[in-house]
Amino acid sequence: MKFYIDDTHFIDTKQPLDISIALTASDKNPRAWYVNPPRMEAVRTEHYIGSVKEGGAVNFRNIYFNPHGHCTHTECLGHITREVHSVNQVLTNFFFQARLISILPKRVVREDGEVDFVIGPDQLDLDGFEGEALIVRSLPNVGAKLNKNYSNTNPPYFDLGCVPKLLAAHIDHFLLDLPSVDRENDGGALVFHHAFWEVPANPNFKRTITELIFVDNSIEDGDYILELQIAAFQNDASPSRPVLYRKQKKS
Repeated sequence: MKFYIDDTHFIDTKQPLDISIALTASDKNPRAWYVNPPRMEAVRTEHYIGSVKEGGAVNFRNIYFNPHGHCTHTECLGHITREVHSVNQVLTNFFFQARLISILPKRVVREDGEVDFVIGPDQLDLDGFEGEALIVRSLPNVGAKLNKNYSNTNPPYFDLGCVPKLLAAHIDHFLLDLPSVDRENDGGALVFHHAFWEVPANPNFKRTITELIFVDNSIEDGDYILELQIAAFQNDASPSRPVLYRKQKKS
């Protein structure tokens, strides 16, 4: 179905580009922050068993997972505030003008001698962009991202200097294929999170961060329409399914 976004451009809703990672009950599921793999287990009571294979009428399973550590998820400022604000209350619109860019993180040697890979503000190409969402695909973009255990690997992260550039461009929704915008071991500072949400000085309830996406190499850098789907969780973060649509010119 064609959906016209202005007088000259449309999207085809039958051609979605899913950039989420599905949750699976497997040790091949991606994970971060030292959590164990997710579990999906049939409910078992004295009255029934929730498995058709084992003789039950339906499959009826409990699912144990952590949105931050196991799957593509979208979070709000409630991730770092004393009161746990819900992303389900923050994100009330779901379609946005978006730009996808691919970036190779730079090698940085810290004062303590440790080596980090960092994305800096000079790598964020926002020239001429007037949308609300930025999607970053880190390079190299390999299939191992779909099942990588990021715990204790010091993944690439974003320099704090990126935040002023994002805010100046009015980016409210920031999406990345890494487990966090911040350094894995930063002593709990979470400087990027705090700066992006302007916590505690001027808390912003509109902005979201979506982590652990996966953008296939077949999807080219450029401008898209983003549909940011979330589950209706009353929590600081929710499993999410960001979907892109190519902007096409009216013939």
